[in-house]
Amino acid sequence: MFKRIVLANRPTGDATQENFAVETFESPELNDGQVSVRVSHFSLDPYMRGRMDEVRSYAPPVQLGHTMEAGAIGVIEESRFPGLIKGQLVYGRLGWTQLSVIDGQQVQLVPESIQPNSLALGVLGMPGFTGWWGLLQYGLPREGETIVIGAVTGPVGSMVAQLAKLRGLRVIGIAGSDQKCDLALNQFGVDHCLNHRSYSDSLELENAIKEYAPDGIDIYFENVGGKLLEAVVPCIREHGRIVVCGMISWYNSGGLGAGAQTDSLNVPRLWRTILVHKLSVKGFIISDHWSHYEEFVADVAPLVATNAIKYLEDVVEGIERAPNAFIGLLRGDNLGKLLVKV
Repeated sequence: MFKRIVLANRPTGDATQENFAVETFESPELNDGQVSVRVSHFSLDPYMRGRMDEVRSYAPPVQLGHTMEAGAIGVIEESRFPGLIKGQLVYGRLGWTQLSVIDGQQVQLVPESIQPNSLALGVLGMPGFTGWWGLLQYGLPREGETIVIGAVTGPVGSMVAQLAKLRGLRVIGIAGSDQKCDLALNQFGVDHCLNHRSYSDSLELENAIKEYAPDGIDIYFENVGGKLLEAVVPCIREHGRIVVCGMISWYNSGGLGAGAQTDSLNVPRLWRTILVHKLSVKGFIISDHWSHYEEFVADVAPLVATNAIKYLEDVVEGIERAPNAFIGLLRGDNLGKLLVKV
């Protein structure tokens, strides 16, 4: 028998333990073209909160009673797909589960260069790829520029920060605790880090950013939304770039943030600043660019191997602990890439 975590009901605000249920199941028979994968680790990421809502988005929501979705790695137990054999390590959208049966076309072999294998879910997986692609393709960094990064110690933000430093940028990080700011400064090498919880409103945070960047900033890598967005945008110089990757502060508001309409965000000021400063704003979903993943690994894996790019993993052991870990992730409790070791 195997265990999986399913969506028991949809949240009406913050996700809770009651939204999830543990089910047991037996390994099903495979159809032609399928493989069964015994999962070793799966990833917990903020975007999953959006999948819990019954709303139209770039991907369909998880259906009630179905396994929560996640990127995961595991070993093939059985294969009826040509080219994949028992014992191979693969990555796929396998879910919060101990065993997944999936179409063989929907998994890919984990490159042997990725060691330890769990890095395929973090610094050398989707989050690292997201930071690499978003910064280089849409941030368009140039030596001597200044970048502000929200959620700077997360797996996306920390990749952006380190790549920016390697390219000669001045990096200002924003995080949710003094501990995370220490991590950003001492582990990921940012020049300055602000704990946004130390400021009562967006204007205080804006003034703090201006102290570190009196001439303005060139790039904002957006992972958070909320008062960070309102604080940073007025600091961006003419022709600056905003890379919109996530907005975790609104995810628990449901309906793709529709419930956050009482937020203090000053939309007229934000929109006018985009106009008069002639800013470029680019949102992206990394799954649209997966054909470039091998290029990313070739570029970044050597940097990880030589410690030029550092990483931090936060590993929770036991599938039953996934819901509580995920809820903590949305509060910002974790340090580093959050993984569940099944």
